Amino acid sequence: MLIDLHPEPADMARLVIEGMGRQPKQLPAWLLYDAEGSRLFEAICEQPEYGLTRTETALLEARAAELAAALGPGVVVEFGAGSARKVSPLLGALQPAAYVALDISADHLAPACRALQRRHPDLPVLGICCDYSLLEQLPGHPALEGHGRLGFYPGSSIGNFDPAGAQALLRQFRRLLGAGSRVLIGIDQPKAVQRLEAAYNDAAGWSEAFARNLLTRLNRDLDGDFQATDFQYRAWWDADQGRIAMALVSQRDLEVRLADRCWPFAAGEPLITEYSYKYSPEAFLALAASAGWRGAGRWSDPAGDFALHLLVQADSEQHRSDR
Repeated sequence: MLIDLHPEPADMARLVIEGMGRQPKQLPAWLLYDAEGSRLFEAICEQPEYGLTRTETALLEARAAELAAALGPGVVVEFGAGSARKVSPLLGALQPAAYVALDISADHLAPACRALQRRHPDLPVLGICCDYSLLEQLPGHPALEGHGRLGFYPGSSIGNFDPAGAQALLRQFRRLLGAGSRVLIGIDQPKAVQRLEAAYNDAAGWSEAFARNLLTRLNRDLDGDFQATDFQYRAWWDADQGRIAMALVSQRDLEVRLADRCWPFAAGEPLITEYSYKYSPEAFLALAASAGWRGAGRWSDPAGDFALHLLVQADSEQHRSDR
C-alpha cells in the first residue's frame, strides 16, 4: 500500500523561491529525486569511485544479527528508502512487526515496496511518499500501531543537511518515531580528499547527469527556462565546512525564469544542488546529543570509511555500550 503525501506544486514553488533567494542559491536536495533522478542516483551507487553504498551494504549484511539484537522488536521506519535494498538483511534478522518506507519519489517508492514485499512475503509493507523533514506526524495506519518504532536512515543522507538542519532532522525523528524509539543511521566518515572528490565526479558522468536532471525537472514542473549548456557541473571538498559541495555553475551572466519569477546569475555563480557533510564518530555523536539522542552502538568497516550508529533517546533508561 502507498500513501501519497508528496508536497503540492505550490509548496514546491515556495521552497524553490526560498532557495533561489539564498546566497549562494541552494534548492532542497529532495528535488533531485524525481523518477529519472532516482534512476541516475542508482547508477551513481554502482560506480567504482562511489564506495559508500557497497561498504554500507556489506556492513549491514555482515552485522545484521548484531544490529537486530541491538535494535530490538518493533516497526522499522526507513527514512529516504529509495530502492529499499539495503534494509533487507536487517529485516531478515530482525523479523519486525512491519516495515514502513518514507521517500519523496512515488514513482521510485511503489516498485521498491513491491520488490521488498516479494522478498519478505509475510512482512506488512507500507510506503509513504512525503518530505519526512516536514511531516507533523506519521499518518494513522495499522502497520504503525501497537508497536515501538525503529528508525533506519542509511546512505549518510543526513550529510545533505547543514549542521543546524541535521540537528532539526534528528529532532524530527524523535517526534515522528515517538518516546523510547531508536534509530540506526549510516554516516560516511572523513577520508582522503582525492577519494572524496572522485566519488562525486565519477568518470562515467553519472553524477553530472544527476545534477543536470534538476534543471530538467525545474523546467518541467515549475515552468523554468534553464538552458543546460549555460551551466557546468562541479563538485569539490570544502575543508572549512567539512563537506563536499555540488553545484551547477553559470558560465556567463544570464537570467532564468522559474516559478513565475526572473532570477539573475553572474558568470561563475553556483546553484548548489546538494552538500554532503562528513562526520567523525565524535562529531556525529556531539550532533546527535544536541538533538536529544545518545550513542548506544557503533559498527564500522575495517578501513573506517563508514559507520552505522545506533542512537537512543537521551532520556531513555535503556543503555547499550559502544562497539
